[in-house]
Amino acid sequence: TFYEPNTNRFGGLGHPVCDSDTGEIIPVSSGDVADVEITKVVKGYSGSPGELHGTFKSDMSSGTIYFNNKYGIFGEMFKPVDSSGGIPMGLKQEIETGPATIYTTIDGNGPQEYDINIEKIDYKNSGTKNMTIKITDKELLEKTGGIVQGMSGSPIIQNGKLIGAVTHVFVSDPTRGYAIFCENMYESGISNY
Repeated sequence: TFYEPNTNRFGGLGHPVCDSDTGEIIPVSSGDVADVEITKVVKGYSGSPGELHGTFKSDMSSGTIYFNNKYGIFGEMFKPVDSSGGIPMGLKQEIETGPATIYTTIDGNGPQEYDINIEKIDYKNSGTKNMTIKITDKELLEKTGGIVQGMSGSPIIQNGKLIGAVTHVFVSDPTRGYAIFCENMYESGISNY
């Protein structure tokens, strides 16, 4: 979701990696970051969330994961990542309802920008459901049906700033879902190690 060039630290997902049987957060003391290529999209529809399928591009690790908490996964890249096109982080009080965009990868062409609308902002929620968003981009809706599993962590940009990340899809309406404030992720992850 985001990368801090002066430390090589990153944050991703916007929600924890959990045990599929118990729903409990999986304790992580280490893990590898690996490049993935998206190979297939299963389109979502009401009652059935879609998903992205992918394969690892290499056996080589490009970074390490230090921990997994309720706001996502956090770690450090081994080598600096090109941050020449970096976007500053926006604070939650700068966010407003209305148009925004997400960057997400749904094919082998890498991250692309798609239009969304921020429908609701919950400043009091300290969890991962701080905003309600709706996909409005016709191309993305045609290809995915909206938000699909595998889009978690897709950065949300508004007014030239990184303000959040996609976290959940509404199973009854895959065009809509939840997002977390980037500020919450940053404070719980990168700023604490």
